[in-house]
Amino acid sequence: MSWTLYTFAMSHYSEKIRWTLDLSRIDYREVRMTPVFHIGPALIMGKRGQTTLPILKTPTATIQDSSRILLWLEKNQAPLALIPKVASQDIHAVERHFDAIGKDVARFLYAASFGTGDAHILKLWTDDATPAKAAFVRAAYPFIRWAFKRKLNITQKGAARAQKRITEVIDWLEGQLSDGRTYLVGQTFTAADITAASLLAPIACPSQHPVYGDPAYQRTMVGATEPWRDRPALQWVRKMYELHRGVIQTEACARRAA
Repeated sequence: MSWTLYTFAMSHYSEKIRWTLDLSRIDYREVRMTPVFHIGPALIMGKRGQTTLPILKTPTATIQDSSRILLWLEKNQAPLALIPKVASQDIHAVERHFDAIGKDVARFLYAASFGTGDAHILKLWTDDATPAKAAFVRAAYPFIRWAFKRKLNITQKGAARAQKRITEVIDWLEGQLSDGRTYLVGQTFTAADITAASLLAPIACPSQHPVYGDPAYQRTMVGATEPWRDRPALQWVRKMYELHRGVIQTEACARRAA
């Protein structure tokens, strides 16, 4: 196996690429990184002065950022069923629409859980860490939380703006679905649907997601996600996970374990 995907387990951007690779039946090894300890490797691998994940490393290229990874896959793995050439522009337009609220989703949910859900956040941040790294994150958590809040502008006003932007995109999604369509572009499941479902998964809490479907996560976020929980857009996200994620994810894990 020569492809490696560097991720955060709880990252909705990472989920977007995991899902794309799994559904495309592309073999890869996933390396789940620990916050803070990802900074150096991300800077070195990405070579873009950024610390964002996911990063996809192949024998011929290293690509940082989920949107750039999709473009690279489209160009180098064509034909890619999830991005048919005839619908490419429309798919990427939808992708940009939802990518734009990725930080807002994180900002709003962290704002709702910092202070009250710190134990669960620490668990998420250390689940894939070595004992030494986990001990460091726990010891340095007050400072890491402070730095994280500054980086994401996690303030009361910032959270309110994030909530407004998320609601606007949910309204937009419901407008697109109001004509009875199942998928956002064309008649088949595409990267547009993957992006929309992945980026809203932290709010929709689909049971097929190993982090957002966890009852402990759902209990921590129940107050924050309540305004949207029963919206048709969130029901659509859960339907996309039910139809296109669970079985494929199990098959992909089995292939990687074989």
